[in-house]
Amino acid sequence: MTGPTSLGMPTVPPPTSLPTWKQAWDEALYGARGFYRRESAAAHFRTSVHASTRFAEAIVRMARDAGLETVVDIGAGRGELLDAVRRLDPALELLGVEVAARPPGLAPDVAWTTTLPEAVEGLVVANEWLDNIPCHLVEVGPDGEPRVVHVDPATGRESLGSPLRHESVPPSLMAWLERWWPLDTRTPGARAEVGTTRDRAWADVVGRVRRGIAVAVDYGHLRGHRPPLGSLRSYRNGREVDVLPDGSRDVTAAVAVDAVAETVGAVRYSQREVLRALGVRGTRPDRALAVGDPQGYLRGLAASAEAAELTAQGGLGDFWWLVTTKT
Repeated sequence: MTGPTSLGMPTVPPPTSLPTWKQAWDEALYGARGFYRRESAAAHFRTSVHASTRFAEAIVRMARDAGLETVVDIGAGRGELLDAVRRLDPALELLGVEVAARPPGLAPDVAWTTTLPEAVEGLVVANEWLDNIPCHLVEVGPDGEPRVVHVDPATGRESLGSPLRHESVPPSLMAWLERWWPLDTRTPGARAEVGTTRDRAWADVVGRVRRGIAVAVDYGHLRGHRPPLGSLRSYRNGREVDVLPDGSRDVTAAVAVDAVAETVGAVRYSQREVLRALGVRGTRPDRALAVGDPQGYLRGLAASAEAAELTAQGGLGDFWWLVTTKT
C-alpha cells in the first residue's frame, strides 16, 4: 500500500509486509468497512456532547455572541450536537460533516455532507475529531534509532520498520519530532505519535473559514508533558479494550495541541475556562427554591451536576479548546 490513504494523506512505503500503524489505523476507521462508516460513537464512548445539552448551549452562545448564523460540526457522529443546537436555536443554519451517511431521523433542515465544505462563514466545531486522525507511530529501537512502527491489523502484532532518517520516510516526520516531541534515543521503547497529519487536517479546516470561528475540542498534551510510551488506545461498547486496528473498535490518541495551535495561529484554552465564560457553571440552586418550586429546584440541581461534569478537573474540563477567529 503506497498510494494515498482513504483520508487523502500520503503513506510511507513499508519495508515489511505489514502496514504502518497510520495505514492500518486509517483503514480501520475510514476504509470501506471502517468503524466510523458503520458505528455510532455514542454507542462506544461518551463525549461532552453526550454528557449534557449544556455543551450545545455554549456552542449556541458562542455563535450568537460572534454574530454568526451558521454552525458546522466536523465529525458530527449521528448529529447529536446539531440536533441539540437546533432545539435551542432553530434559526441557526446547521451542517454536519461525517464520513457516514446521513443518520435517519435527523431533522430535514439540518444539512449533511461527507466532505468538507469549500468555504464557511460561521462557527466550525470539531469535538474529539483530531484524536481520530490517524498518524504515524514511532518507536526508539534497540539501536537507538527512532523507527516507524508497523502492525498486523488482525492480531495487533507490531514490528519496527525504517529508521526516520531513511530515504523512504518523509523528512517531515523527523522534523516534527525534533520540534514537538523529541524522543530520548537512550531509551529503547520510547514512543511518539507524529502529529503532522493532525496539523495538516486542522489547517485544512481552518483554511476554509472565510469569516467566523474554528474550534477544535480534544484531549491532548503539551511539549514537556508528552506520554513517554505514547497514548494510543481503543474503546468499544463503553469501555477501554485492547488496541487493535481491525475495524471492530475505536482507535484514538491524544493530540499534541501546541503543535496544532501553532500551525493555525489558534489560542489555547481549557474547556473549563471557555464554558464558564459562556455561562456554563456548576452553581447549585438556592435551597429555598425546593419549597416554592421543587421541580425547578430539581432541574437546577441537574443542570448544576451537568455543568460540573463538563468543567471538572481531571475530566472533561481539562480538554483543550483551540480557537481561531477570522474577521
